Amino acid sequence: MTPVHQAYLLQARQMQALSFAVHIPLVCFGIAFPAMILFVEWWYLRTGDELFRTLARRWTRVMAALFAVGVITGTILSFEMGLLWPEFTARFGGVFGLGFAIEGFSFFMEAIFIGIYVYGWDRLSPRAHFLSGIPIAIAGLTGSLMVIAVNAWMNHPSGFRMVGGRVTDVHPLTALFDNSFLWPELTHMYIAGYIVTGFLVAGAYAIGRLRGKWGRYERTALAIPLTIAALASPVQVLVGDWAARDVATQQPVKLAAFEGLAKTTKGADEHVLGWYEDEKVKYGIAIPKLLSLLAFHNPDATVQGLDTVPKDRQPPINVVRIAFQAMVGIGTLLALLAVWLLAVRIRHKRLPRSPWFFRAVALAGPASLVALIAGWVTTEVGRQPWVVYHVMLTSQAVTGAGGIVVGYATLALVYLGVAIGVAWILRRLARAPLKTREPPPLPPATTAAA
Repeated sequence: MTPVHQAYLLQARQMQALSFAVHIPLVCFGIAFPAMILFVEWWYLRTGDELFRTLARRWTRVMAALFAVGVITGTILSFEMGLLWPEFTARFGGVFGLGFAIEGFSFFMEAIFIGIYVYGWDRLSPRAHFLSGIPIAIAGLTGSLMVIAVNAWMNHPSGFRMVGGRVTDVHPLTALFDNSFLWPELTHMYIAGYIVTGFLVAGAYAIGRLRGKWGRYERTALAIPLTIAALASPVQVLVGDWAARDVATQQPVKLAAFEGLAKTTKGADEHVLGWYEDEKVKYGIAIPKLLSLLAFHNPDATVQGLDTVPKDRQPPINVVRIAFQAMVGIGTLLALLAVWLLAVRIRHKRLPRSPWFFRAVALAGPASLVALIAGWVTTEVGRQPWVVYHVMLTSQAVTGAGGIVVGYATLALVYLGVAIGVAWILRRLARAPLKTREPPPLPPATTAAA
């Protein structure tokens, strides 16, 4: 199969990357936001406090709006898989197609129960309404599970044999679930979903706090997602170590790109910052033997370098390095912010009062988004030039049709319009007045009581 010209391939990659960067934050909300809303509603059922019902109902409107946007971006992504990478889907669709079929079923189940949940606030009993939200949370998890399973398979393909360039002996369940990449990648993404959602939601209320809007409702609406994100952030550091060690054993060239390690080295150093050029990292801060220690828990372990593969089989080093270091750096800062919050809550039983804390929370939401996208750049660009690792090159999978530039520009305009629409909707929802139900009237006094 003849690879497509590289300039043409880059256009397809950029178009796919744009759609992915727009869609992946919505996946985070699909994973975490229903569970947060259900937690708030459960607290209302337990305490009878109308504040929690009001909060859950307002967040439900945000969830429905973001789900609608996710329908748009997810549909575009599904079309792009076939239009931009037809050779990939044609050859391997029988291997990973089951995953996308289950993802589609999850999507429809989520849509149905979101409709029931949104319109059932005043039509169902409190317990029935709460139960109707559980399938939304389950569908968010199963749908993302299938997509991540397909991505893990692309990074570590199995469950089939290649005979004469044809895919045979397909075992979809083995391909999707018997995969060492799946579980660390899945855990990493699920925790990221709670971090991104928690910090973004909390950040909106932190901005309100800085502007003087700070009643009991705002304190509660900030404390719940912020606590969830704070609990998840330190755990993500440990999960990231698990995922990185799996990369070290299964995709050593990707690990070498993380560091910019030109040659296979025993006791390899880790460079913080810097720029990879002329087969070395310039202007970086070297920490002796740290890469070997982090990758294999042995400071004298041998780490494979970029010299183990030809240059045309190496990913773009600086893109991967910068994305990886951005992800790790931001993740570390978010974990430190979480430690600040948890220390104050444990010691003083309250939120921190410093304006700098709330400024940090306001910045943590956008920063977590940057870390999320940087993490996926690390994963996907670090796998290049392979679309299916060591099986199919990305240049062999791309379409030969023309007009990608036109499609790319049109797509960018569509996403710009969607972003403006989402901002307008969320602003209207934020400005909507709080509506709480009036408490039930007291029973009439009896004659004896009178």
